[in-house]
Amino acid sequence: MKKRFLILMAVFTVFGVRARCQETAPLKLVQTFKLPPEVKGNFDHFAIDLKGQRLFATPEGYRSVLVFDIKTGQLIHTIGGIQKPHAVLYRENVGRLYVTDGEAGDLKIFDSRTYKLLSSVKLLEDADSIGYDPATKYLYIDNGGGDVHETFSLLSVVDTTTGKKLADIKIEGDTLEAMALENSSPKMYVNNKAKNQVDVVDREKREVVASWPLTKCKTNVAMAFNEANHRLFIGCRSGQISVLDTQTGKEVTALPITKGVDDIVYDPASKRIYAACDGDADVYEQSDADNYKLIGKIATAPMGRTALLVPQLKRYFVAVPQHGTTSAEVLVFEVN
Repeated sequence: MKKRFLILMAVFTVFGVRARCQETAPLKLVQTFKLPPEVKGNFDHFAIDLKGQRLFATPEGYRSVLVFDIKTGQLIHTIGGIQKPHAVLYRENVGRLYVTDGEAGDLKIFDSRTYKLLSSVKLLEDADSIGYDPATKYLYIDNGGGDVHETFSLLSVVDTTTGKKLADIKIEGDTLEAMALENSSPKMYVNNKAKNQVDVVDREKREVVASWPLTKCKTNVAMAFNEANHRLFIGCRSGQISVLDTQTGKEVTALPITKGVDDIVYDPASKRIYAACDGDADVYEQSDADNYKLIGKIATAPMGRTALLVPQLKRYFVAVPQHGTTSAEVLVFEVN
């Protein structure tokens, strides 16, 4: 009898621990947006319209931007005429949607209400990642490089108010990725994947002013920024987040994550880092500028590494491409 009692107590303890873990997990799946079977190919970036409750997604192989109603999860519109969509910027005050088209080599500007194409800004092929300066309304777009058989890439500056290109900043290296802008200075940080380093660009001088090599990880594709503590988080496909001090350019530490990361974000309110990797969303909590604790490794789905954190809604969206017999979908997690 005593033995049976001890076994039951052990079982209840295990289930109790699991229940508590589920209750305290930083992310909880609450909704799934189902997509039609014909939506194929990897996703690249999201954008959000908080007031209109719309989510914009970019399945590259579907040659369109998908528009979802966040409340219902329904696909309400498909914006066609895009050869290879990558990044999306939504400007509510002017009612415009800006989409980089890697295959066409341009920035397409749409009316965000009618979804009509208004104009385009000519760039080079592989127009991809973007960084937006809300003070100047300038959009920085990486383009060119290996896709146009050059050893350098361009960081093009576009005035989103006028829809005109202002300048091209030349950066040595045939592949650029994510970037982050500093609000307190004209500096911006760019992942130079080709050279496994971070390039520092002066937005006023429009030139590279420093380059910081990465020694703690390989294939740097994602980036997040904690400006208050001068910490830059570099997500690498090799399975690490390298933490850099932006005052010195030195690596402080490396945080292990699931391999295949594509998106990371830092939430200053909760002091958490969210990394969307291949099959997992890894969440770290920051105790101070140099110390971090893994508080969750939440299963998503194969290649579910395109993500968007929306703190105002307490939601974390993860795009999952079509795989096997499973159609593409968007997983919606509640942020706890």
